[in-house]
Parts: sequence; structure tokens; C-alpha cells
Amino acid sequence: MAGGNRELTVTSSPAVAANAEGDEIEVLESTEVLPVAPEDVSKWKELFDKYDPDSSGFISTERFRDLLATHGSELDPHKLEVLLALADGNSDGKICYQDFVNLMSNKRSNSFRRAILQGGRHLKGSSLRDEVGLGLSQRLVRHVAYETLPREVDRKWYFDSYNYWPPPWLILTITILEVVVFFYYGCHLDRLVLQVSSPSFLKSPLPYHPQLRAQAWRYLSYIFMHTGIEHLSLNMAMQLLVGVPLEMVHGAARIGLVYACGVLAGSLAVSVTDMTAPVVGSSGGVYALVSAHLANVVMNWSGMKCQFKLFRMAMALVCMSVEFGRAVWLRFYPPAFPPCPNPSFVAHLGGVMVGLTLGVVVLQNYEQRLQEQSLFWIFFCVYTLFVLCAVFWNIFAYSLLDVRLPPPP
Repeated sequence: MAGGNRELTVTSSPAVAANAEGDEIEVLESTEVLPVAPEDVSKWKELFDKYDPDSSGFISTERFRDLLATHGSELDPHKLEVLLALADGNSDGKICYQDFVNLMSNKRSNSFRRAILQGGRHLKGSSLRDEVGLGLSQRLVRHVAYETLPREVDRKWYFDSYNYWPPPWLILTITILEVVVFFYYGCHLDRLVLQVSSPSFLKSPLPYHPQLRAQAWRYLSYIFMHTGIEHLSLNMAMQLLVGVPLEMVHGAARIGLVYACGVLAGSLAVSVTDMTAPVVGSSGGVYALVSAHLANVVMNWSGMKCQFKLFRMAMALVCMSVEFGRAVWLRFYPPAFPPCPNPSFVAHLGGVMVGLTLGVVVLQNYEQRLQEQSLFWIFFCVYTLFVLCAVFWNIFAYSLLDVRLPPPP
């Protein structure tokens, strides 16, 4: 930093410029003080205080830009761009200290998004795709950013803040367990294709069966059983290709929430609409993730910069259609052991509904607090109401309607 003030030379980013207009994001101001990284932030706090002699907690955007012009060389280039966007986006002409601390400690509040969108600021700097000299792992992270995030500011933020820990363990763990369980029962039943045709298939403690619906764990554990290797292969491919990148960006907690809600909605939907059928397979959770991702791509079509997105979206829809068609065919194919029908396909539809509601809200709010999004609470309350109604249905409807259930396995 030899030379005092330096000129900040930046160029316009069309990726963000194309998406800054038209984005409608509900903003709820948060007063919560976010945790900070003590080393860098304490140094920058001292600098901030020098430009705020009255200790008001605010400095003018002009002084803030002077601070960045003088000391910006000490910052990561992407973080500098974000701070400049904050300065230019604040229409009230002042920068709040807490907003500054949030940004410096890799935590963004909704006030940041408001400053970018309402201030009409287009983030400066070259596109992340144009950066050279990246290692293999960095190129992978960049690829994931372009696969899942529609705004350049979010892609750069994710690229800078991703620290490879924890890895995307949730989707990988679920997939490994599904493979292990499948091959265990493949050896036990002595078949890999159409395992459902074995008389011992439904005797496992994992599948959902209408006669055993009082065993609550079956509403979730059914995901580890599959009708055959063709069923497992399609689900596993979609689960890994879509679920792992989404978990890398949004974290295990959020993606796990969408996945689990899809799984539970799938089995409950079957228990309400296809009351005599069992359920196996992870399609409820998989379809929740894939539907949410595809809907997010469509809603942010101009901002999504992944390559061959139209072709890849078509291929995803083909895979979903093939898997769904296979499930419908199997449901109405004469069962090997009547009167118990083959597994239901309705779990797929339950997963899609979760993906198009809760899932879309989660993917649309990268690095934003879900509890501050009213749409999240609306969909969550609707989902909770559905679960409660389905529970009461399972308790009372079967006896009231005198449903003739197949014998227990």
C-alpha cells in the first residue's frame, strides 16, 4: 500500500446488471448482532472509528469510499467489490457500522440485498468465470456457484467464503446407506432387478406398509428400500447430481429440511390417496430437491449462467418422467403376491409439491435468514397443516371408511 490513495479501476458486470432489475425481495431489517472474525474486523473497526469521530455508528458514503480507496488493497478483490456496492447502493448516504461488520465477517443481512437492489447498483468487477490460475478445487467451487446461484454477487460471495468444511456429507451419506441396504437385500433376496417381486421384500422393517402405519419410523425409513436396481440407479443419479451441489451452496441443514419434508410428504400423500399401497424408494426427497432446483432455474432464467442449461433441464425432466412412468407402470402391473398391490407412485407427487413451495423459498434465499421470509412461514404452516391432517386421517379414516387393507407382510 505504498502511495496512499489509489484509483479503483473496475468494469461493469452484465451478469448482475441483468438481474438487479426486477428482483423482488422482502426486506425485514434485523437488529441482531452477528458474530465477527476478531482479527481483521478489529483492525477495520479502528479505521471505521477514525472516519466516525462522533462515534455515531454511521459514516457518510463519501468517507466510506475514501476509506476503501486508502485501505482497499488489503482486502480480497471480491469483498472490496461488495463493499463498494454497499456504498453506492445506500440511498440514505450513510453506512451503518453493523452492516460493515456483517460484510467483513462473511455474514450478509437483508440490508445488504436492499442496498444493492433498491440503490440500483450493478456490482463492478470482472465476471468470476473470467478468473484464471484457479486450482482444481477452486474450479469445482466456481462450477457449483454457476450451477446453482443466479446472481453474480452471490456467486462471488460463495466462491470467497466457501472453506470446504464441512463437506456435503448429508446427501453422500444417504446415498451410501441406500446402496448398502439395496445390496444387502439383493443378497438376502437373491435378486437385484424387481426385488419387489420377492415374497420377503416387504417383511423388512424399512418400507411403509398400510397395515403397519402405526410404526412411525416407516414414514421416513422407506427411502432406503428400492424396487430394483433400475429404481435405485435413477434416484441415485438425480440425488447426487442435484443434491450435492445444492448442499455445497445451501448447507446440510437447509437441504436436509427440504429432503426430509419431501420424504414425509410422499409417504403421507400415499397414506391419504392410495391407501392400500406400500411405499419404497427415495423419490419423495429426490423429487423435492430436483423440482426446487428446476423451478429456481426457470424463475431466474436470465441470471443462471450454467452451460447448456436448456438441454440439461430437458434431460432432467426426461429422467424424472422416466422414473415416474416406471413407478406408474409398476403400481398397476399385476402384483406378484396379491392382494397386496405394488408400491405407489404418489410419493413422487408429494415430493414435487414440497419442492415447488418450501424448496423454492430455500433456494431463493441464499445466505438470508429463512425466519425473516414471510413466504417461508406461509408454506411451512401449510405443510404443517397437511401433516396434521394426514396424521388424523391415518388414525380415523381407515376405520371410518372401512378400507380393506392387504394382510401384513
